[in-house]
Amino acid sequence: MAVQPKMKQAIFLVWILLVPAGMWFTYQAFPPHFSGQWWDLLAFLTLTSVVAFMPMVINNTPIFLIQWVSLATFLSFGLFIEMIFAQAAVVLLLLGLRVQKEQYFRIPLNLIMFFLVSLLSGVVYYSLGGQTGPTLINDPHAIWLAAVYAVVNYFLNQVIISCYLYFIYKSKESYFGKDFIVETITTFITLPLGFVLYMFYNQQGLLALLIVAIPFASLSIIFKLYYSSEKINEYLQKAAEIGHQMAERLEVDGVIDLFIQKLSEMLPVDYAYIFDVINEDELQLVRRIQCGTGITTETAKIKKNQGISGFVWEKGKGCLYHSKKEWKPYSKGYLPDDAESVLAVPIVRNKKVIGVLLLASKRKRAYEKSQLMIVDILCSYFAVAIDNAKHYELTKTQSERCALTKLYNYSYFEKLLTEEFDKLFHFERKVLSLIILDIDHFKTVNDTYGHQSGNEILCELATRLNNLVGTWGTVARYGGEEFVVLLPEAHKEEAYQMAEMIRQSIANWPFILQQSLDFKQHQVKITASIGIATAPEDAEEPLALVRHADRALYVGAKRAGRNRVAEYSSC
Repeated sequence: MAVQPKMKQAIFLVWILLVPAGMWFTYQAFPPHFSGQWWDLLAFLTLTSVVAFMPMVINNTPIFLIQWVSLATFLSFGLFIEMIFAQAAVVLLLLGLRVQKEQYFRIPLNLIMFFLVSLLSGVVYYSLGGQTGPTLINDPHAIWLAAVYAVVNYFLNQVIISCYLYFIYKSKESYFGKDFIVETITTFITLPLGFVLYMFYNQQGLLALLIVAIPFASLSIIFKLYYSSEKINEYLQKAAEIGHQMAERLEVDGVIDLFIQKLSEMLPVDYAYIFDVINEDELQLVRRIQCGTGITTETAKIKKNQGISGFVWEKGKGCLYHSKKEWKPYSKGYLPDDAESVLAVPIVRNKKVIGVLLLASKRKRAYEKSQLMIVDILCSYFAVAIDNAKHYELTKTQSERCALTKLYNYSYFEKLLTEEFDKLFHFERKVLSLIILDIDHFKTVNDTYGHQSGNEILCELATRLNNLVGTWGTVARYGGEEFVVLLPEAHKEEAYQMAEMIRQSIANWPFILQQSLDFKQHQVKITASIGIATAPEDAEEPLALVRHADRALYVGAKRAGRNRVAEYSSC
């Protein structure tokens, strides 16, 4: 939820005008109640800081249970001291959450909230006749007043938070939901600790803090460790699911896209880089993702042991940097200036590094060591999935492409032609044209210069056809010295113009032969005869379109003298 810059400025201004003056007023109206108890104050401040810095995590929600400490502090030393400690707790709490620069406004925002909560709940307590340092034992009235203070303190805190969400963050969701219920229950369960701490402190002094605080702190640590292990198990389950999903992808680009997408969902990823090992001592950048969008850039190359990626490749181990200061001396300059946290992991297949993954976030300390382990596991899945996808694409290419010319083969062309006719039948296409060309006297070329030279001509012709047709249509080798060009949405006149361009590009520019029988370079001029047919004008089914274009080739072009373009005619 974004907060407008003007609102952030207003928050800082309100804090400057309200909190310092309010603290001075509180000191004058409700002076602190202690006499030289500096060690006691330090002990309570330490306890407040520890509790604020170590929240309990319940249902993925951090719960900062400092109300019980604040209650004992308020009853022992008065409103001003409690207010000072609450302000310190806010700062420590936000430091524990690793607030980023753009979120600094949250510090004065929370300081204002805690100031108002402390002041209003304290005023209510004193207005009802409450005193600093009451004797709670055998005094039900004092206990009820302290309980009223605690309840007012908590609910004022919740009301102000809900106002913040509605007026500052513009959130439309209800604040009083499941998390609110969980926090309320846990808060009121722990509030009796505040009464126990206060009464025990009055009897035993600082020893009470150790007896009460150590079990609570230990419980917080146990909860935190449990939450961490639960989080790691969740990451491992997600990693296994992502591995299965990547294994189902059959294209390399599809595997990479899914990999980056899932990483971005799991981790705070602003920038991602994937490097391939292209030889024994060089990495090449093959994919760069910035803020979720793939970017085409120059292919940066990095030597082994150079930069962060080169270092990870050399060592074969991942590395983690929490801020720019840590990685800046090693960077090769491809990371943006606003990147802070960096996580880099080798991509290993069969115990050999085949690439490097580098993730970066604009936040400091965005990644943890456990996440480094998870990404390492994901990279193992990724390496297997990429290897499988490459094998699939190679097999697919070999089945669809002519091994010599690298053009599509007859099998692929036949399948594509059927698909295009389906589009015609379903009115997704209006017209479809087919060009068939055959090299004139190609046997003579083979007999004169050798079959290797004939292959050179076929390859060069394939290149010329691809360059001329581009993305407009599909070029395929039909068989022997015959080629076809399928042109969707091309009328017969347009197909004729394309065919004439092809004919001229063959007839007007000689072919250079490097592998002739006499081992000399030769320039050979050749020509081609071309036939055209268009659907649905000339044919209503795929084989008819091929047959009619072929008839135009042999009857209209070959028999008429070759080196010409002929249209199919039913007459």
